[in-house]
Amino acid sequence: MSYEGILMGMGNPLLDISAVVDEEFLAKYGIKLNDAILAEEKHVPMYDEMSSKYRVEYIAGGATQNSIRVAQWMLQIPGATSYIGSIGKDKYGEEMKKNAKQAGVNVHYYEDESPTGTCAVCVVGGERSLVANLSAANCYKSDHLKKPENWSLVEKAKYFYIAGFFLTVSPESIMLVAEHAAANNKVFMMNLSAPFICEFFKDVQEKALPYTDFVFGNETEARTFSKVHGWKTDNVEEIALKISQWPKASGTHKRITVITQGADPVVVAEDGKVKLFPVILLPKEKLVDTNGAGDAFVGGFLSQLVQEKPIEDCVKAGCYASNVIIQRSGCTYPEKPNFK
Repeated sequence: MSYEGILMGMGNPLLDISAVVDEEFLAKYGIKLNDAILAEEKHVPMYDEMSSKYRVEYIAGGATQNSIRVAQWMLQIPGATSYIGSIGKDKYGEEMKKNAKQAGVNVHYYEDESPTGTCAVCVVGGERSLVANLSAANCYKSDHLKKPENWSLVEKAKYFYIAGFFLTVSPESIMLVAEHAAANNKVFMMNLSAPFICEFFKDVQEKALPYTDFVFGNETEARTFSKVHGWKTDNVEEIALKISQWPKASGTHKRITVITQGADPVVVAEDGKVKLFPVILLPKEKLVDTNGAGDAFVGGFLSQLVQEKPIEDCVKAGCYASNVIIQRSGCTYPEKPNFK
């Protein structure tokens, strides 16, 4: 079977500006740990303050792009993955292209006049909080997707992954891919991505949900989703089950919900049943930061899914990848995976 272009991602390419900060910095900008938000007016000076006050690292990021890069790394098959999103015509954009090329991902960026999007990654005690300034990433339009050279990536792919963050940018592009997947028996997957997506982008999320064959998320997002839908339960297993039973647009594939819970077991809901998979525990002193941990889990998972491996192998690969990533700064990895 040919793996060329088998997995396609679409999302917000962001350059991560990552630094270990302190509680005071978080308080100053009203940032909660383990959260992901969009930058507001009050966050504008934050980016400069980070780079002048702390030791900053620049790492190509954006949730979907991270997952696709990790899947590509785990697969070690050149050209197995592709990715679409919008960057600026600036040095950060150039950095992004260089990074994607090194990672072996076939990227088709739309290049906008706005600056490339950035994401402040504030790390305290190994836990991360994300503040994204989308900028150019916010300018993606479905016109770019419809161009033959870009749509060809959609036609080639058999698996699609889009983080929920892209719902704030181009729901129209998401629906084009979702409907294509349903019509062609392909696998369409999304991530809950952040509490604010479940709360403030509920309508577009609900529109895409029937098309999803896999829904990923973490326990905080799952609980927010439950609250927003009036389910009156905080039990992650119950919530995962209810999401898996959400009505489907096509009957080809059943829906599987996969919820990670940090150091607690991964919850997988399918066929009306829940399975728990323990994660690889990491001694606290080995933890560098959790930035990209969830994205890496999805990337590892997808690397086995596209090879049609059983779910437990997918979860195992997801746990392996996130374990590697949390021992490094940002979503970065060694040259070769050591996954058996």
